[in-house]
Amino acid sequence: MKFRHEWKHTITALDRLVLRARLAAVARPDGNGNAGTYEIRSLYFDDPQDSALREKIDGVNLREKFRIRYYNGDPSFIRLEKKSKLNGLCCKESEGWTAEETAALLAGDAAWMLQSERPLTKELYTKMKLKGLQPKTVVDYIREAFVFPAGNVRITLDYRIRTGSPSGFLAPESLSLPVEGDPILLEVKWDEYLPDIIRDAVQLEGRRSCAFSKYAACRVYG
Repeated sequence: MKFRHEWKHTITALDRLVLRARLAAVARPDGNGNAGTYEIRSLYFDDPQDSALREKIDGVNLREKFRIRYYNGDPSFIRLEKKSKLNGLCCKESEGWTAEETAALLAGDAAWMLQSERPLTKELYTKMKLKGLQPKTVVDYIREAFVFPAGNVRITLDYRIRTGSPSGFLAPESLSLPVEGDPILLEVKWDEYLPDIIRDAVQLEGRRSCAFSKYAACRVYG
């Protein structure tokens, strides 16, 4: 696993316009979506004690969370992801799922996971059985992404964050609700170093690094 550095800032709508213009001048749009803009729908897992939520709020130094997600309203391409954090660094592992496998899980049938040869799927199955992990909430948002090759930098602007029921995960048209305050999130991720040109481009007066979590924000309804 390769851990990466990560900054998060909550920003305003005006900040987003400023950053978009700056980043377009120094970085290139991500190859996904329409000129780097695309929709993300995720379904997060948690246990009956809400450990992933509580560990995030409490700032636990070593933590992990599982989610499945797809893009641009197309559930034919689904990824299972495990995101880990250690000493402020982050790491993500992923592997593919089918819509049929996902539908089976949402219907309460996890037996197929035990037969899978995919290590991350087996790990999630084990933790579902031992810790009671279950689908908890849907998180929807729009992402504008930019990349910069030196330092393997990725900058994202996430907005229009909404939440919904796990039962509607595979139905892009299912009901979702906006989270309080309509937050906008800037994230910057990089490997060993962050080039000065990117560091300067993302600087905003009065903005400080924060621990904002889209998952935590979307748990406001339960």
